[in-house]
Amino acid sequence: MKMQMRQWGMLSMTALIALSLSACGSGKTANTAGGSTAATKAPSGASTQPVKLRIVWWGSQARHDATLKALDAYTKKHPNVTFEPEFSGFDGYADKLATQAAAKNAPDIIQMDPAWLSEYAGRNQLADLSKGIRTEDIDKSLVDSGKYKEKLYAVPLGNNATGMIYNKNAVDKLGITPPKNNWTWDEYFQFGKDVKAKLEKDKYVLMDATSDYTVYSAYQLSQGKGYPITEDGKFNIDKDTYLTFVKKYAELRTAGVIPPAEVATTDKESDAKLDLLNNDNVFIKRTFAALLPGYEGVKPSVYSLVNQPKGTQSSGWLKPSMFWSVSADSKYAEESKKFIDWFINDSEAADILTTTRGVPVSKKMLEYLTPKLTPADKMQIELIKNVAPDAQPFNAGAKGWSNYTAKDFKTIGEKVMFGKIAPEAAYDELVKKAKEYQ
Repeated sequence: MKMQMRQWGMLSMTALIALSLSACGSGKTANTAGGSTAATKAPSGASTQPVKLRIVWWGSQARHDATLKALDAYTKKHPNVTFEPEFSGFDGYADKLATQAAAKNAPDIIQMDPAWLSEYAGRNQLADLSKGIRTEDIDKSLVDSGKYKEKLYAVPLGNNATGMIYNKNAVDKLGITPPKNNWTWDEYFQFGKDVKAKLEKDKYVLMDATSDYTVYSAYQLSQGKGYPITEDGKFNIDKDTYLTFVKKYAELRTAGVIPPAEVATTDKESDAKLDLLNNDNVFIKRTFAALLPGYEGVKPSVYSLVNQPKGTQSSGWLKPSMFWSVSADSKYAEESKKFIDWFINDSEAADILTTTRGVPVSKKMLEYLTPKLTPADKMQIELIKNVAPDAQPFNAGAKGWSNYTAKDFKTIGEKVMFGKIAPEAAYDELVKKAKEYQ
């Protein structure tokens, strides 16, 4: 699996770079009047009886708007199919979905995060999508990332990469050298100190990552210590690395480089008002390429992307941005699959959705869209291209550990941020809590 993900990254980027270079000279277009541009036939077997599909996703306002427009377009093509959409920011999404699935009341179509796939598929809560959705135009290793025990339970919606997003306009205004690719963690922390020296007291530079499992994973990977939780479900948080990380952020908190705990914990990713980058409380934070359209929708032409800092190794990885899955309890599995096929393979859908879920996975749709891409779209591709050469192997998350990585690590980290527990005691709590999952 690790080798497959690395091969996907390199193969995908070869295609992406070639398409980007040929964009200006390409005269290829797709037949939007006829809908799908693929040569093979769309999946059959869907009913013509009235159907209402419940569909759920998380994201920014830009993603919400584009998805709602796509649902309307699909209903115009298929008048018997209507939708009951549920959408929100990322916070709270996982808890609500888990509750619905446990009660066998999950929506028909589910936006699925790669980190949760093994949990839902392992509990037989997802339908098998091996037949009925055309995936021949998607890199095989990317398709395989949606498999569990050789069956396809999730269809990837976008190429994605980890990175950092920063307010380029604000940095330029202060006359500070902007972040650069291949920078180190020491340079990242120094950037925070340099910018803070030019700011008023109640403005901060870096996000507090003490309770952020994603950032800590990147940091530990970059030190050559592997993922904090291995793919086979083994606890692997390195004590010395964790203490160094947490104590560095304590130092930055004291210096005012990162927000105090009461401010840091109000951050809601991609929220127009509560995201600390959007409301100018910080200058830079970790992100994924696929989240850029949401930030652009709030403040056009303000932000830029850069690789995550390095240690002795790189800290970035490539991943599917997200998936569509179908609930195993859905009464409309065939209609759901038909919609997903249209969503990833139809030029009308591509025109509406553009890169709101990452770089399109269908090679034909990417080729079709390339001449129409905005500078922000190309910025996503550029980040993926920069991460690919030395990307860390992607860890989709070990079965049974999703609550630990999403909740327990966060809860214990926030105790440190608020001064309720020392870093050494926090590590001991992480070890103790992990025993419940092993």
